[in-house]
Amino acid sequence: MAHNRINIISKKIRWLSIIFLLLLGTTWLFAQEEGPDWYIMRDSVRRDWRMVYNRADPNRFRLIQISLPSNEAPQRVLFIFPKPSSAYDTAVERITAAFHNRGVNTDFTAINFEGDSQLGEELLREIAFENYDLIYSVGSTSTKFIYDNLSRITTPIVTVTSKDPVLLGLINTYGGSGQNIAFTSLDVPIQVQMAYLRELRPDLRNIAVMYAKNNTSAYGTQVIPLIEFAGPEGINVIEVVVEDQSNARAELRQMMDPALDAMRRTDPRLDNSVFWITGSTSVFQEITTINSLAREVPVLSVVTDVVREGEDSAAISIGASFESNADLASFYGLDILLNGVNPGSLPVGVISPPDIAINFLKTRTIDLKVPFSFFESASTIYNANGDLVRLNGSKIGQ
Repeated sequence: MAHNRINIISKKIRWLSIIFLLLLGTTWLFAQEEGPDWYIMRDSVRRDWRMVYNRADPNRFRLIQISLPSNEAPQRVLFIFPKPSSAYDTAVERITAAFHNRGVNTDFTAINFEGDSQLGEELLREIAFENYDLIYSVGSTSTKFIYDNLSRITTPIVTVTSKDPVLLGLINTYGGSGQNIAFTSLDVPIQVQMAYLRELRPDLRNIAVMYAKNNTSAYGTQVIPLIEFAGPEGINVIEVVVEDQSNARAELRQMMDPALDAMRRTDPRLDNSVFWITGSTSVFQEITTINSLAREVPVLSVVTDVVREGEDSAAISIGASFESNADLASFYGLDILLNGVNPGSLPVGVISPPDIAINFLKTRTIDLKVPFSFFESASTIYNANGDLVRLNGSKIGQ
């Protein structure tokens, strides 16, 4: 009798164990499919990579190649995120594609340290313990953190989706860091951008530069150089500054009319004035609000992604696209891994000539004449209906 009772209990335990394992497996699979809330896996990545993610450890995931290109041990590459950003998702998309296309057996890990010092310390301990072959610091916050702790890291580092390291004061020359890090830059030299603006508006009088106050990287690399350049050129710079990123839309609504009034003091008809959107996400994501209040003044940007399909778009952008920057970072990373190149010997990767994007629906709406040279060199073009007809220098559908 006791023996039968023991058997019944044992069977119940086994069934409960099976149910528990099934539930655990279901949770694991669901977590893999769902992924973290700080990264969106693009379809192009999903074709070649499988995400491994556990909600119990929400600040990390792995990307493992679905079809391994070789039997050799994989190269272990670490992405360091500071926060969610579609630009960072683009960086992952382009870099993973480059490694896959080169047939490099790679195991990617991504960690979001949230810009937090305690999580950053844990990250540094992991870097010291794990045998990563390469690190990508994604975004200016990650790059500043990594650079400040460079003495504790022996793994080669490449920056991506980061502002200009010289303008940020991290290094003094574009010739290379001389350290265990290769820099790429999201910034186009201000002299180059202003040459394009002069071609667009030969008698340029006013630039209303738009940025978020706490975006120190955009301020240091895009606002300060503009102010320093514009003064000797007789161009007025009007600062449109968002104080509270969470309230950007309301603040912009309050600031646009005063900015237009300031322009009219030297340019009554607003024929020689522009709005200039920097890489402050909280600002450029309000492009619809900005357009609705800009009157006939062209809205231009350093961020190519602000030129997009339809009417919710800047008219023109002159800068470095996230795609071009990530492609350059891919090249640097592969050169380091496959050819043994010293990261400190690589010059700061600056996109030249700049990426130009044009939305002819917007330029037609405000009667902005676009020089033919812009059309010739533009990497991205939306036609007079706002439809995409050229992407990355190639006609759509060809």
